[in-house]
Amino acid sequence: MLRIAKWQKIFIAVFCIWGVLAALPNFLPVSTYNMMPSWVPQDRINLGLDLQGGSHLLLQVDTNDYIDSQYQSLADDSRKILQKEKIKVSHIGMQAHQLTFEFADIVDRNVVYQHIQSLGYQISLDWQSDTQLVANFTPEAKTQFIQRALDQSIEIIRRRIDETGTREPIIQRQGQDRIIVQLPGIKDPDRIKSLLGKTAKLTFHIVENVVFDRPKRIKPGLMLVEDVKEGKGTYYLIKKRVAVSGEHLVDAYLGYQKGFPIVNFRFDNVGAKKFGRVTEKNIHQRLAIVLDNKVISAPSINTPILTGSGYIEGGFTTEEAKDLSILLRAGALPAPLTILEERTVGPSLGADSIASGEIACLLGLVFVVIFMTLLYRRFGIIANVSLLVNLVLIMALLSFLQATLTLPGIAGIVLTIGMAVDANVLIFERIKEELRNGRGPALAIDTGYKRAFTTIIDSNLTTFIAAFLLYVFGSGPIRGFSVTLTVGILTSMFTALFLTKAIIAYWVNRKKPDTLNFVQILPQKTKLDFIGMRKVCIVISAIMLLGSIGFMSTKGLNYGIDFKGGILIEIRTSENNQIAFYRDKLEALNVGEVQLQEFGKPTDILIRIQEQDGGEKERMTAISKIKTALGNDVEYRRVEFVGPQVGEELKSSGLWAVISALAAILMYIWFRFEWQFGLGALVALLHDIILTIGLYSLLSLDFNLSILAAILTIAGYSINDTVVVFDRIRENLRKYKKKSLGAVLNMAINETLSRTAMTSITTLIALFALFFFGGEIIRNFSFAMIWGVVIGTFSSIFIASPLLLLFNLRSSSEETKNI
Repeated sequence: MLRIAKWQKIFIAVFCIWGVLAALPNFLPVSTYNMMPSWVPQDRINLGLDLQGGSHLLLQVDTNDYIDSQYQSLADDSRKILQKEKIKVSHIGMQAHQLTFEFADIVDRNVVYQHIQSLGYQISLDWQSDTQLVANFTPEAKTQFIQRALDQSIEIIRRRIDETGTREPIIQRQGQDRIIVQLPGIKDPDRIKSLLGKTAKLTFHIVENVVFDRPKRIKPGLMLVEDVKEGKGTYYLIKKRVAVSGEHLVDAYLGYQKGFPIVNFRFDNVGAKKFGRVTEKNIHQRLAIVLDNKVISAPSINTPILTGSGYIEGGFTTEEAKDLSILLRAGALPAPLTILEERTVGPSLGADSIASGEIACLLGLVFVVIFMTLLYRRFGIIANVSLLVNLVLIMALLSFLQATLTLPGIAGIVLTIGMAVDANVLIFERIKEELRNGRGPALAIDTGYKRAFTTIIDSNLTTFIAAFLLYVFGSGPIRGFSVTLTVGILTSMFTALFLTKAIIAYWVNRKKPDTLNFVQILPQKTKLDFIGMRKVCIVISAIMLLGSIGFMSTKGLNYGIDFKGGILIEIRTSENNQIAFYRDKLEALNVGEVQLQEFGKPTDILIRIQEQDGGEKERMTAISKIKTALGNDVEYRRVEFVGPQVGEELKSSGLWAVISALAAILMYIWFRFEWQFGLGALVALLHDIILTIGLYSLLSLDFNLSILAAILTIAGYSINDTVVVFDRIRENLRKYKKKSLGAVLNMAINETLSRTAMTSITTLIALFALFFFGGEIIRNFSFAMIWGVVIGTFSSIFIASPLLLLFNLRSSSEETKNI
C-alpha cells in the first residue's frame, strides 16, 4: 500500500489551490476580477517590452564631465577667495582632471592652503614648485560626486518621462555610471530619446556682439556660442559670466504670442531679483538665452522685467515648445547622457509575438499530452494532469514574483513543457524496471519513486545552475528566459515528486490493480554494446570537433549586434518582395555596410547597418537618414542598436557565463560523484558547446544573446542526461562489484536508454513546435536548442560514459581484457 503523509496531502492541496487563484488574474478581464474578494491574489504577470511594445534604453552618465564641473566650481570659488585676500593668481587651469594654480609671485603656502581648504571641498593639495599648486579631489569626494550625479540624473529622467504621460516606466541604476530606462507602450520613442538626451542646462548671458563668421580671437571674458538653428551661420559673442541660471526657474509652460508657440517661464524670488537687476542695468542690450551651449533666443531688453516672469521665442513648433517646457520644468541634468543601447519594439510585433508564442505553447502541449498518453496510458494521463497543473503553477509564481514575461520567457515555458515530463518519464521507466524485476504494482511504484528521487534532484540542480548563471550574466529578455526556466524546474519537480505520486497513490490504494500496463517502444532489455562502439564514436566526434574549431578559426562567427554593435531595423512594407527597392535606397546613404533580408513574411524586411564611427551622434544621424529614405509607407516593428562598448561587455560576460557554468557543473558533479565523473561530464559539455558554436560558424547564422542562452541551456540539459546515466553507473558499480567496468557501463546505458529516448523525444516535440510556430525572432534560438538536444543525447551516451573507462574509474588488468 502506498502511503502519503497527511502533511504532504495538505501541502499539495493548499499549494495547488493557491496556484489556481494566483494564476486566475491573468485569464480574467479586469472588470470581472475586481469583483473578487480582497483576499484573492491580485497580481498579474508583467509583459516585457518585446511583447507589449516599448523601448529599452541603456544610458551612460558622463561622470567625468560632472567631476570636471565640480573642479570648475572649485576654481571659481578659489579665485574669489584668493582675490579677496589679495593673493595674485596669474592662471587657474584644469588639465588631466586636476586643477593647477599659477601664482604671479612666491606666496605663503600655509596661507594659500588655509584659504582654499576653508572652502569646504574634499581635496588634496600638492605644491609642484614655489609658484605652482595642484589640487585634486579625494577618491571619497569623487565617489560622492558620481553617486550624486547618478541620483540627480535618475530623478530628472523620471520627472521628464512623467511629464510625457508614459505609464509605469522603469528607471533604475545599473553599475557605477549607467541607468536603465524601460518605457512600455510608447508610440514616439524618438521624442523620448530627444528629451532624455538633452542636458537642458539653461543660462542667461548679456550679448556683446553678433557675428556671422567664427572670429580668430575672442576677448577675455567672452565666449562664442552658435545659434541653435544649425546651418544658419549666426554666432553670438556673449559674456562668460552667467547673468541668471536656470536653476532658479520654478515653472515653464507652453504659450502663444501672436499665434506662434512660445515657452513662458517664471523664476523663484532669488531668480526674480537677479533677473530684475540684470534687465534694469542692460536696457536696449540683447539677452542671450543659452540652452546646452546654443543660443535659442536673444531678445532685446526694452524695459526692466521685475516680475520674475518672461517668455522664450525661437521659431518653435508647438511640439518643440512643449518639449522645451518639459525640460525646463524637470531641471537640467548634472552631466550629459549617452545612449549605449536601445531596443524598441512596435505594438504589432509584440502582438504577433504573443500570438505565435500562444500557438507554440498550445501545440507543444497537445503533442506532448498525446505522446505521454499513448506511451504510458493511465500514468501518462496522470502525468498530463500534472503538466497542466505545472503550467498553472508557473503562471502563479511568475505573477507572485511580479516577473516580466518576455518572448524568450515564452520559449522557456515551451521548453519546460518538454522538460517537465522528464522527471515523470524517469520515474515511470524506473517503475517499469521494478515490475520486470518481479515486484508488485504498489511496491514497484514506491521503489521507483525512491530510487528516482536522487537522480531527479541531481539532474535538475545542474539545469538550475545554468539558469542561475543566465540570470547573473544575462540582461533584459535573457533574464526573463532564465526566470521562467528556473520556475519551471521548481514546479516540475513539485508536480512529479509530490502531485503525481499523490494521484497515483490514491488510484492504486483504491483500485488495487494486479498489474500496470505500459507501451514498450524499445525492447525491454536492450544489450547494445555502446562501449564497443566508443572508438568509432570518439573518432567521429573528434573529426566534428576539429571541423568546428577550424570553421571558428577561419570563418569566425557571424556576431549579431548584441556582440559587435550596430543598428538593426525591422520593417513591414505594404507590398511583397521589396528588398531590392529598399536596398538601392539605403546603399546610396553612405552609412557603411547595409544588409537586407526577408524576415518571416514577404512583407517583413530586416535591415542591418554597421556601427557608425563617431559615437551616438553619428548613429542617430544614420538612423534618421535611413528613416527618411524608407519613407512613411513602412511600419517600424523593431529598432535596436548597441554601441561597441556594450557589445564587447556582452561578449565578455557571455564568455564568463559559459566558463562559470562549466566550472560550477564540474564542481557539483565532482562533489556528488568522483573526479572521473566530473571530468567526463566536462569533456561532454565542451563537446556539445564547441559543436553548437561550430555549426553556427559553418552556417554563418546570427550569433547573439539568445544563442548564448541556448548554449547554457544546452549545457544544463546535456548534463541532465549525463547525470541520469552516471547515477545508474554509480548504483551498478556498488551492485555488481565483480563485473568489468565496461560491462557495468554498458548495462547502465542500456538501462537508462528508454528514459533518455523518451525525454529527448518530448523535449524535441516542444522545440519543433517552437521552431515552426514560435515566430521568426525565436527561431534561431529554437534551432540551437534542437541541435543541442540531439548532440547532448549523443554525448551522454557515446562520450561521457565511455570516457570513464579511459579515466580508469575502476582499474583492473582483467577488466580491460574482458572489454
